[in-house]
Amino acid sequence: MDTMTDLPVPGSPSLDGCDKMKNASRRTSVSTQTVRDLSPPCTPPSEEQKPDARAYTVSQGEFESEKHFYPRVLNAQIHPLVQSFFALGNDRIIARYTHLNPQVNPDLLKQILSYRPSHFQWAGSDLFNVTTSSGQRQMIVIETNSCPSGQKSMPLLSETDEHNEQGGYRLVIESAFQEQLSKADPAMGGLAVVCDKNMMEASGYAAVLADVAKEHVWVAEWHAGDPDPNVKWLDRVLYVRDTNKVWHPIRACFRYLTQRPWNRFPLQTKTIVMNQIISCLAGGRNKMMAARAYDFYNSELVDSGLNIRTPETINNVTCGEIPLWLESMGGHAVLKVPYSNAGQGVYTITNKSELDHFLAQDHHYNKFIVQSLVGNASWSSTTRTGKFYHVGTIPNKKNNTYVSDLRMMVTGSEHGFRPICIYGRKARLPLTSKLDPNVNTWDMLGTNLSVKLPDGGWTTDTSRLILMDRKDFNQLGLGIDDLIDAYIQTVLAVIAIDRMAARLMANGKFDYQLFRSLNPDNALLREIQEANEDF
Repeated sequence: MDTMTDLPVPGSPSLDGCDKMKNASRRTSVSTQTVRDLSPPCTPPSEEQKPDARAYTVSQGEFESEKHFYPRVLNAQIHPLVQSFFALGNDRIIARYTHLNPQVNPDLLKQILSYRPSHFQWAGSDLFNVTTSSGQRQMIVIETNSCPSGQKSMPLLSETDEHNEQGGYRLVIESAFQEQLSKADPAMGGLAVVCDKNMMEASGYAAVLADVAKEHVWVAEWHAGDPDPNVKWLDRVLYVRDTNKVWHPIRACFRYLTQRPWNRFPLQTKTIVMNQIISCLAGGRNKMMAARAYDFYNSELVDSGLNIRTPETINNVTCGEIPLWLESMGGHAVLKVPYSNAGQGVYTITNKSELDHFLAQDHHYNKFIVQSLVGNASWSSTTRTGKFYHVGTIPNKKNNTYVSDLRMMVTGSEHGFRPICIYGRKARLPLTSKLDPNVNTWDMLGTNLSVKLPDGGWTTDTSRLILMDRKDFNQLGLGIDDLIDAYIQTVLAVIAIDRMAARLMANGKFDYQLFRSLNPDNALLREIQEANEDF
């Protein structure tokens, strides 16, 4: 196996042409500053350090809805159509989908929905509801996330269940994590939730886990670059430090680590971890590998009537190649830092100022993704399969339509897959039929609600959150068949990533050569080495 010692320094001219492009863009750009102020923040190589957050324990009976759901969710009533979707079950979903898509074999779809993930048990896909110029509507996958958010935004499905107040939190613990927990040796230590953001949901999972496991559960934050974290690995066993500086071994960990988790969690552990870190590298937090995984799985699904639908995606693109790919897509595209999330490192490009702004950034990684842009009918990317454009929300009283997306969270276990929760988001500004060359398109196309603060923390723009309740859901203009389509697309995407993870961990060891050939980014490989001394 190659060692990492001979890798070039990330950002050096031998790896990346961004510096030359950056200098050129600074000389030629006349309106970069205006666009920069409005564009999404990039992903820096390091993060601001937050004040010391002590690890603490959560005990049985401590779950309080007010702490783990948004206030508007507590009083929301689930929309009957959404409730009907969750009540269907996989058998009726298969019957409905194959009735509308007779080319799909029911036995194959049952096999897919019954799939038992080996590495990727808990996931969420973001999907766009799009159409073509001929009016063919469909859901397409934008990205699939490991350790996804969503519970705090989902109204309760029932008012009568015994554990009703815990909502989807309990479903994730009981349908996915409890199965993983059964593999752990009780004598090894305790239980923990380790997180780096979204404490509202992370602490909610901890409280539910304490109820299900009937024992105390540690909650510990571990941020990238933390000089003295309250979490450590010793001989591949996870330890959490209490306020008395005593270290406690952990037998099973519910991981809510989202920011470059591979530089803190090793690939192979004695402590049971959900999701395993390979799920992030194989596509759950790595858009480059996700695109590869989708392609490989789609090649196996040829002639089945099923496939993972995504925008056209070009992988492993250097800065110098970006203008060429942009031109091939008609001057409109989306540029992505492959390993970022929460809306960071995503750039919509429709004019020279937006391209100059991207090229002027100090990018930590060496390779990027170029993806076809889904916009309005007159200004979407031109691809080999034609144009997709947004269906968007139902027009409001001002006749404005907004770009919206849908987050579908699922879990997989020995019983197969099941949907857990759904929420929607919309862009800040309405979608225009004609594109102003001076406008910042991110405000029209970007739907992510996460906002990174100057101190390194996070907040959420909940004004653009679309709940699955009687008040909000109708804005999306979706029917139950759209939700079924979104669910099946999500399951296909999760299976593709899980199969990629299995390939990379064949024989129980990480296949470094395969990973490096599929994802040749030296900066990423160095980060993986931080948590894997034998890498």
